[in-house]
Amino acid sequence: MAGHLTRSPKLACGFFAQHQIEEMRPNESAFDHLSSLMPGEPPEVVRARLGRFGFGQEKAFVGVRDLSGGERARLNLALVTYDAPALLILDEPTNHLDIETREALIEAINDFPGAAVVVSHDWHLLELVADRLWLVAGGTARPCDGDLEDYEQQVLDGGRSGNEARAREGQTSRRRASRRLAAERRRELDPLRQAARRAEETITRLTEERDALDRALAQPPGRRGNGVALAAALKRRAELMRLIERAEREWLAAEESIERRSL
Repeated sequence: MAGHLTRSPKLACGFFAQHQIEEMRPNESAFDHLSSLMPGEPPEVVRARLGRFGFGQEKAFVGVRDLSGGERARLNLALVTYDAPALLILDEPTNHLDIETREALIEAINDFPGAAVVVSHDWHLLELVADRLWLVAGGTARPCDGDLEDYEQQVLDGGRSGNEARAREGQTSRRRASRRLAAERRRELDPLRQAARRAEETITRLTEERDALDRALAQPPGRRGNGVALAAALKRRAELMRLIERAEREWLAAEESIERRSL
């Protein structure tokens, strides 16, 4: 296959492939893998990002060799998206995933504000995330005229009569229009989803700081430091509570707006 590729030097691209799961360091944990890519970030930020991919405290420090296939796939997604790439290339991303994780991946792709190129045999995934379909066959890659149902019918029929072709073209046009409207709706909701995601990240970060402060305040009096330090800690805790409440209000407002516009 020949062609030309023009790429912006500033484009950040995340690439997910099946073989990457097998190349993970088996004795290291999810936290070890992600923290090595984020050397300047404090541990709580790394743990918060892992938490968004389903790695709580009980899983974040487990060796990769003891993780399931689905957990390794989720970790790989966390690794390839850690620097917020504008373009994701996903090669068979649902392999090894259970149903719940697969549905979460579909939601994540639809919420992703950048572009995603998905290579997959998973028709359920493609039906729910693809705005445009390309058929790779016979040494070529070309736009697929119609949707997955049309492609399946073309393969089964090997060609169509005139009346049947016109009928199916009408169905194709309606489905294409429906898919285009769904894509436009997702783009309209992108700013709200991003606001909700930012608020959720803020809540996680502030809550972890508050919990760490609570642990410090629970220490015996002799280990808390002097009265000035204690007063500063209490003041910071009160400030954290106000910030958490504000972030929760922002998250709730964004989610309610998404729900109203999705009806």
